[in-house]
Amino acid sequence: MCDTFVALPPFTADGSIIFGKNSDREPNEAQVLEYHPARTYPPAARLQCTYLEIPQVRETLAVLLARPFWMWGAEMGANEKGLVIGNEAVWTKMPLNRSGGLTGMDLLRLALERSAGAEAAVETIAGLLSDYGPGGICGYEDKRFAYHNSFILADPKEAWVLETAGPLWAALRVRDAYAVSNGLSIGEEFDRGHPALIDLARRTKWLKKGETFNFSKVYADWFYTTFSGSTRRLRRSIQILEADKGNFDPPVAFNLLRDHGQADYRPDSHFFLDRLCAHAANRLTRNAAQTTGSLVAHLKPDLQTYWVTASSAPCLSVFKPIWLEGPVLPDLGPPPDGNFNPQNFWWRHEVLHRSVLRDFPTRGRVLAKERDAVEIVLLKLAEESEPAGRWPLTRAAFHQAWELTDAWTRRVRETPVQNRPGLTFRRYWQRQNKKAGLQVD
Repeated sequence: MCDTFVALPPFTADGSIIFGKNSDREPNEAQVLEYHPARTYPPAARLQCTYLEIPQVRETLAVLLARPFWMWGAEMGANEKGLVIGNEAVWTKMPLNRSGGLTGMDLLRLALERSAGAEAAVETIAGLLSDYGPGGICGYEDKRFAYHNSFILADPKEAWVLETAGPLWAALRVRDAYAVSNGLSIGEEFDRGHPALIDLARRTKWLKKGETFNFSKVYADWFYTTFSGSTRRLRRSIQILEADKGNFDPPVAFNLLRDHGQADYRPDSHFFLDRLCAHAANRLTRNAAQTTGSLVAHLKPDLQTYWVTASSAPCLSVFKPIWLEGPVLPDLGPPPDGNFNPQNFWWRHEVLHRSVLRDFPTRGRVLAKERDAVEIVLLKLAEESEPAGRWPLTRAAFHQAWELTDAWTRRVRETPVQNRPGLTFRRYWQRQNKKAGLQVD
């Protein structure tokens, strides 16, 4: 489960394009933030994706990826040309292939490595769907979790939405702003589509005689789309986008991804996954429902800045700037897996996150003002940065985040629990912590 948005002029304050995504996965599914430089491969080279081996291309572009630790593909990322992509799980009437094929995350990474812009990436994904088809289990512990995908693809000049139903697809060029959640959103209007899109709908009688073709109405699975909570999240994203039309900038994007819908939010207070900043809560409806990583891309023709948390819970994280130049990423510790490792940046932050969950209304306020103050400084420094100063700023921002995480964890643990969450919520997180080997105070 995830939420992704893009804002173009006239929504953005400075005429840029701003993209953002929360990646929602299982709670112990640590996310890797990594950079891969451009590479040249020998003829006939092969590439092992998550489940399927395919021919490798001659040259790949440099990419920044946010990837669940166990899969080859990525939930979101960017490349050296300024292309950024995020994907969403969607459910359709088309059959799922659980035994092979390319996952949506594979398609995303392949498009970043092989495409110079958003429209070219639409063509890349469409070609891969035609050649190999979608498929594969997408869950970490849930080995039946499978879905189709939608994507937002943006570069400094334009943005596209691409939505799939099995190997079929429809694509829409974004005119001003757009958001996607865990349901098909493209309706009667789209700019490109699979050649069999309408014919198959007629043959299956999903499109009745005399009806106008509407992609989402024809292909969406009502049950899973409804119970994913996507409608409320999508509505909230659009509400925030519309409210800040003409003033949308990176700080507004950060706040959108942190949004809980109310000031006095409690993660144990709702059953469905219907908040943008997601916190897992139960095994039935909010398990693959923890925001495990967040990305905001600020795309200008002459400069692309990527703001990342590299941690779960954006409401408890600092967004840090990255540029795809120089060393790109500092040392984030050993590669994470599903077990707690205090030397890894992602897992180090989990101690803070899960300590806050013991009393979110009280403990969450401990760090909010300092988090915002740090980001104000980073935003100013990033805006004023010269090329030689960008890598030092990235390195300093991550170093500061390490120190703040430890300091905030100490302060949170010293804050007495006043609003203990419900029993189901507490037991759910006790199980998750035990599986990860994490002690929470």
